[in-house]
Amino acid sequence: MNWTTILADESRTNSILRLDDLAHRYNIREIVARNALRRHEARGLVEHISNKVYINKLNQQFSVRELVNVLRPDSYISLESALVDRGIISQSPAVLTCVTSAYPKTFSSPSVTIVYRKISHELFWGFEQQKTRYNSYCIAEPEKALLDWIYLCRQEGLTTPLDEINVQFLNISKLRSYAKNFPHTVEEVVKEFLLERIQAV
Repeated sequence: MNWTTILADESRTNSILRLDDLAHRYNIREIVARNALRRHEARGLVEHISNKVYINKLNQQFSVRELVNVLRPDSYISLESALVDRGIISQSPAVLTCVTSAYPKTFSSPSVTIVYRKISHELFWGFEQQKTRYNSYCIAEPEKALLDWIYLCRQEGLTTPLDEINVQFLNISKLRSYAKNFPHTVEEVVKEFLLERIQAV
């Protein structure tokens, strides 16, 4: 098998390689595919992300967001990454931040770092699906991203830096409504934050 040709062909339809999928479609054992990908990783043609997931470096259209729901199907982009995406804060995080109802984990490679933080099933909502060139991913609504941020900061005993928030990009009535589904302490933070903004006007 000419793996350089295979990678070139695969790059035309996707930027992500799944080991089990390759093994199935080319009728080979996974160990054979893994060894081939390992050799081509040394040549810089692929990048290993997790046990069975690789980036095909021959595809120039790769977006880190394509990995979000591949690595963790029950997850969505939230927290700082979603807040920057929605224009609510301006300081972009160095990693892609997500929440998941599954186990939390950080996936890191030379070009990608994705952090998944755990949230309860009861709070796993308030997101929408968006498309990339080849795949799709889920991202929080701006109000939900802010509430996730406040909630998880409080879970770790940290204060949330709310002074940077651009309120004009938030639906205040939706924020108040969503906050009622969080613990009372989160709802109180939101009420205090909105009161301060009203008084500052």
